Amino acid sequence: MPGLNIFTSNRLEILSRQLSGIIGNPVGSALFSPLSGEIIVVQSKGIERWLSMELARHNNISANIFFPFPNAWLNEIFKKLIPDMPEESLFDPDVMTFRIMDILPECKDRSGFESIKKYLIDDESKQKLFQLSEKISETFDQYLVFRPEIIFKWEEGKEDHWQAKLWRELISDKGNQHRAWLRKALIQKIRNRSDKISDLPERIFIFGISYLPPFHTQVFVELSGIVQINFFILNPCKVYWADIVSDKEKNRIKKKYVEGVSALDDLHLETGNRLLASMGKQGRDFFELISGFDCELYELFEDQAEHDMLSCVQSDILYLKDREHAENKFLINTETDTSIQVHSCHSPMREIEVLHDNLLAMFEKKPETWTKRHSRNDT
Repeated sequence: MPGLNIFTSNRLEILSRQLSGIIGNPVGSALFSPLSGEIIVVQSKGIERWLSMELARHNNISANIFFPFPNAWLNEIFKKLIPDMPEESLFDPDVMTFRIMDILPECKDRSGFESIKKYLIDDESKQKLFQLSEKISETFDQYLVFRPEIIFKWEEGKEDHWQAKLWRELISDKGNQHRAWLRKALIQKIRNRSDKISDLPERIFIFGISYLPPFHTQVFVELSGIVQINFFILNPCKVYWADIVSDKEKNRIKKKYVEGVSALDDLHLETGNRLLASMGKQGRDFFELISGFDCELYELFEDQAEHDMLSCVQSDILYLKDREHAENKFLINTETDTSIQVHSCHSPMREIEVLHDNLLAMFEKKPETWTKRHSRNDT
C-alpha cells in the first residue's frame, strides 16, 4: 500500500534486520513474479556491499536488488516523466561548464558584467575563463538543489544582475529541463491523480542515508502518495533532539536576538549532549524535517551497554545526557582503553597507513573475530 514509513534505530544491524524481514515478504505483483526486483537507495558503494551481505545472511539470498544513489534514482524517475529526455542533461555541471564558456565572452560587454570583463582581461589561454565557468556551473548546480526558488525567480525575469542574465541565456535556446524544473513538474503530476507515471515500483527503500537535501526528500514524500516509501535512518539519539544547540550557537543567538541578558539560562536553550550538539547539526536539521511529515514511525532503539569509553559516549548520545554533569563518571581505565583513539598524521596517505596498522593489530589481538567473519562471508 502507498504510504510513508520511517524506521529509526541507533544500530545499522537492527535496521538491516528489519529491512530483511520486509523484503522477505513480497507484496503485490512480486508475489507472482519472482523476477520482480527491489529498489534500495543508498549513499555509497560501501553501504551497498555491506547491506547486500546482511540481506543474504538474514534471508539466505540477496538477488535482483538494485542499489541506486539518490541522484541516479531521481534521474530515472525524471526519465519516466519525460521519456525523450537526453541521456546526459545539458544542466549537468560538467556540460554546463563548457556551455558557460561559450556564453560568457558574448555577455562580458553587456551591462552588469563589468566585474566579469575585468577578471577575464589578459586571458589568451582561456584558463581563467574555464576556471570561472567551472565555479559558476557548480554554484548554479547548488542553486538548483538547495535554492530552486531563486532559479524560478530568474526565469520569471524578477532579477536583473549578471547571474540572472547568464542563467536566462543558458535556458534561452536549450529549454529549462533542469533538475528544479523536473522536480516541480514531477510533483505536479503526482498530485494530479489523473496523470499516471508508468513503470514505478510498488515500494522503494532508502537505507542508511544520514542526510538528504529537502530537494530529494520532498520528491520521496510526494511519491509516497502513489507508492510505498520506506526510510531506514540511523539515529544516534532516542530522545527528540532537533531543538538542541551547541555552545557556539547559544552565544550567537544571544548576541543576535537578546540585548542585556546576563545568563543564557534566560533563553531556555538546551545543549543536551555537547558532542551531538556541536557535530550533529546536519543530522539534526534532517530529523527536524522528517519529523513534520505524515508518516508511520517505527523506533527500534537498543540500549547501549557501557563497557568501554566508546560505548559510554554512545550511551550519553543515545539518552541525550552530558556525562560531565552526571553523577556517574567514567569507571573505565582510560590509560588502557583503546576504543577511542586520536592520531595526528601529516598527510592522508599516512592516515591510511595508521588505520591499516591498527586494523592488523586488532585482528592479531582477536583472531577468532576475523576468522568467524571471514568464513561467514565466504559462505
